[in-house]
Amino acid sequence: MTTKQITGEFTVTLAPLEGYAHGQQGVNLGRMSIDKQFTGGLTATSQGEMLSAMTPTQGSAGYVAIEQVIGELDGLQGGFVLQHFGTMDKGQDSLILNVVPDSGTAELQGLTGSMKIRIEQGIHHYDFEYML
Repeated sequence: MTTKQITGEFTVTLAPLEGYAHGQQGVNLGRMSIDKQFTGGLTATSQGEMLSAMTPTQGSAGYVAIEQVIGELDGLQGGFVLQHFGTMDKGQDSLILNVVPDSGTAELQGLTGSMKIRIEQGIHHYDFEYML
């Protein structure tokens, strides 16, 4: 298996959802829906959910999310699930997006990989490194 890398852009729409847990003592807990449209090497849509925690400290927060991506990856049809783990420590952010093992479907069965996200001049870009 060889590692491939693709890049592209995506748009994202987030909307608040009713959550179970409510923050206390200055912490704001949130739950959001995620809808994305990917273009470039990945032509796909995704839907998912995000849970977040905003602390009283400016620039410190965390989130986790799961999104299912359906479409075409380098000409192959199918889907996969991305798992997010993001933290921000006084403005220094760390974000991990990995393909959930064995979540690939159709022509994307066996897909593994990780995605990085960049925001440049307000445009969301992705760099997706994967093996299939």
